Amino acid sequence: MREGNLEAPTRHPIAWKNPEFYDEGKALVEMERVFDICHGCRRCISLCQSFPTLFDLVDATEDGEVHGIKKEAYWSVVDQCYLCDLCYMTKCPYTPPHPWNVDFPHLMLRGKAIKHAKGGVGASEQLLASTDTHGQFAGIPIVVDLVNKVNSTKTMRKLMDSQLGVHPDAWMPSMASQRFRWGKALNNPAFTVTNGERTPGKVAIFATCYINYNEPGIGNDLIKVLDHNQIPWEIVEKEQCCGMPKLELGDLQAVERAKNANIPVLARYAREGWAIVTAIPSCTLMYKQELPLMFPDEDDVLAVQAAMFDPFEYLTQRHRDGLLKTDFKTALGKVSYHIPCHGRVQNIGKKTEEMFKLIGQTVEVTLNTVERCSGHAGTYGVKTPYHKLAMKIGKPVFRSMAKDDPDYISSDCALAGHHIAQGMQEAGTPARALQHPLSLVRIAYGLE
Repeated sequence: MREGNLEAPTRHPIAWKNPEFYDEGKALVEMERVFDICHGCRRCISLCQSFPTLFDLVDATEDGEVHGIKKEAYWSVVDQCYLCDLCYMTKCPYTPPHPWNVDFPHLMLRGKAIKHAKGGVGASEQLLASTDTHGQFAGIPIVVDLVNKVNSTKTMRKLMDSQLGVHPDAWMPSMASQRFRWGKALNNPAFTVTNGERTPGKVAIFATCYINYNEPGIGNDLIKVLDHNQIPWEIVEKEQCCGMPKLELGDLQAVERAKNANIPVLARYAREGWAIVTAIPSCTLMYKQELPLMFPDEDDVLAVQAAMFDPFEYLTQRHRDGLLKTDFKTALGKVSYHIPCHGRVQNIGKKTEEMFKLIGQTVEVTLNTVERCSGHAGTYGVKTPYHKLAMKIGKPVFRSMAKDDPDYISSDCALAGHHIAQGMQEAGTPARALQHPLSLVRIAYGLE
């Protein structure tokens, strides 16, 4: 048996429709096997709270071994995993094709699915993950004002803590007064489609819940960048949440319902030769990795996977095709840029960093790239039991992002960006300005 894995990690399909997947006894046996391997290695101690939780449990046993942990304590490890995938993609030497076949995140997903199936996920957590449900209030003026006041009022935040389990100090996104999908134009077919060797010449925009309901300006900046580069675009005909928040709860049936709503729409764009672009890394990852692993035999899912692009993957590949304008006009100065976990595990390289360096060939950009988990992790960072842990996990990022007093801080994950800004504020090194990377590209182009 070789000690470590020198080959690229490969993923097996998630057998979530096999009844054995929900067999708690068999799942606990597999957890004990994997936990014993993790205990003997401990390379992942610096990632999320799952591993310190596990190793503390081991170290508290009489003989310091996994078999001494009570099985009911395993669920505390499962609860701390937010499926960032970094242990699998960047740390673990025993991922397949290694014979030990360790896939810690998908084992934790199995645990979450069992917990959900047993009714172990509360109504408040399920509501928090129902982005389309609370997003329906976006764009309704009086309701938006009320919701945003609730988010900023101490008394109401205490009520949210007691009723919804949302920590009163956690940053919460505001509702937008105008939804992204309610903009004046849903497409711009005015330009000629120019396909490149690596890139389709037209873009279908999957808006995502967050862009649609909370920060439509990011989507509008994507559109401005596409218009500037004379790339025809269209906001996809209709969409629901990609399903990632439900995946993080283990509600795989809800993920399937979201897939059934979105994939037929997106597959049409894929088969018609569109690049499908999302501005939220978790949504991109959902279509690039999780859905293909859950539904590996569905041709439409695989067609969407092949057509799906991170926006900077698309733009940098467009540059390689010789089809991206580089007429940047506005210096960005010092930029501290954070690579979010769900961007890192897409296996596309540092495409946003590459774009910033391209801008820096024309105008001044001094780049500080930070490649570590911010701790926000979707809904994890706002939940009362985990918010302080999320801030603790993010401390090294907060320090690194403050280096040399940047003019901008930025992250592909808008939620992580706000979490980092909060952490920097609490550390006494407040950010001068927070802007999404797409917004910084728009600024660099000199576009209003």
